[in-house]
Amino acid sequence: MFRILALLFLVVPIVEIYIIIQVGAAVGGWNAIALIILVSIVGAWMVRREGLSLIGRIQSQLNEGSLPTKELVDGLLVAMAGALMLTPGFLTDAVGLLCLFPPSRAIIRTVLIARFAGKVQVAGSGFGGFGSGFGDIVDVGEATIRPEDDDGPIELGPAD
Repeated sequence: MFRILALLFLVVPIVEIYIIIQVGAAVGGWNAIALIILVSIVGAWMVRREGLSLIGRIQSQLNEGSLPTKELVDGLLVAMAGALMLTPGFLTDAVGLLCLFPPSRAIIRTVLIARFAGKVQVAGSGFGGFGSGFGDIVDVGEATIRPEDDDGPIELGPAD
């Protein structure tokens, strides 16, 4: 995994510079820069809109007492799209747009869920309440908080 990330950190900037030079040669340098800025602004607006929509859907799922799995993966993809859209370059913007548009995001989400489904474990028997899903509660007795003095540390001791 480290090798893949290292390769991406080396290859992506080189490819981005090449694409920017090619676009600059075709439409002019200032026009290429203006296009990068315009795409970033539009992308940031779209990320905000999609993010707010996702927050509403996540809240709705939580209110129904169900785990918003698809919405959380979508949230991750929208956050990734935001980072990619703010990174200058046409390649990162294209990948960011793929993560941002709902039809392509649904395909990416399906692939990610299928890829990581066997690697994720959900602990607990339920999601809706505090009484379930948070492990066993062990009663260890009662305790009384007794301060040593007004400025000293707090000591926990047995109840009287």
